Amino acid sequence: MELRDIEIFLTLAEELHFGRTAERLRVSQARVSQAVSRQERRLAVALFDRTSRRVALTPVGRRLREDLRQAYDLLQEGLARAEAAGVGAGRTLRLGVFGHAGYELRPLVDAFRARHPGADVRFSEVTGGDPFAALRAGDADAHVLWLPVAEPDLTVGPTVLETGRVLAVSAGHPLAGRGGASLEDLADEHVVDLGPAAPEYWVASMVPTRTPLGRRIPRGPVARTFHEILALVAAGQCVHPLGEIAARYNRPPGVVFVPLHDAPALRFALVWSSTADGPAVRALARTAADLGPLSLGGSGAPG
Repeated sequence: MELRDIEIFLTLAEELHFGRTAERLRVSQARVSQAVSRQERRLAVALFDRTSRRVALTPVGRRLREDLRQAYDLLQEGLARAEAAGVGAGRTLRLGVFGHAGYELRPLVDAFRARHPGADVRFSEVTGGDPFAALRAGDADAHVLWLPVAEPDLTVGPTVLETGRVLAVSAGHPLAGRGGASLEDLADEHVVDLGPAAPEYWVASMVPTRTPLGRRIPRGPVARTFHEILALVAAGQCVHPLGEIAARYNRPPGVVFVPLHDAPALRFALVWSSTADGPAVRALARTAADLGPLSLGGSGAPG
């Protein structure tokens, strides 16, 4: 058995569901079925009883699961120890984030450092105007980006942070005194245009093109960076939706952040170049998956 086939068998033996197994391993359901069928042909015995309603291990499948689990766990432990030694050998992982998100990611960074002594994380700033450029140029190892990210050359890892949304408005704007805003309000305003380097689907997940009632949300003027956005908002030239982190760590003159009540929560995930899938990035992704998504304010970061 190849290692991947062993992983597929053990996961299916746990899930007893082809669809969930495929989703968990990020492979197609056909790949799961092919791996199991190939091993059953090789061993000349059924490992699973399959019907349209249920999947169950056969007696031979149960015994194989027990035997393979021990060997697989030992192998994974050995690989993890070797990888931890390599990751921790003075490696600094370059992680791009928006604005002050690094403060909220401290539990993840602390856990990564604890697992891999000698390894470190250095933050750099991602701009909304060109969110993938540093990854593709090799200037960053991974970014923390809001979802969805659907780029064929990029890998999307675990979700690391979940936050609400706010609307940045000028201090003299009528919405500043209302204590909140809705997506419907955006049809009466202009929001920032992030430019052609930011994919439309990705921008629209933060700033939709239409309100829930179908009214168009005007875009313009153009801004590329967070500070450019705030300057335009303060000047009264636009309003703009942002992650809640912006309100927690920024008090720019002339700008007020009001809750955007009906906007769905933002999910931020690790994203990296598929061709640069190295041990340090994988180690950070495993740490993030084990830690689970952090929520704003639950990290112990300074307020």
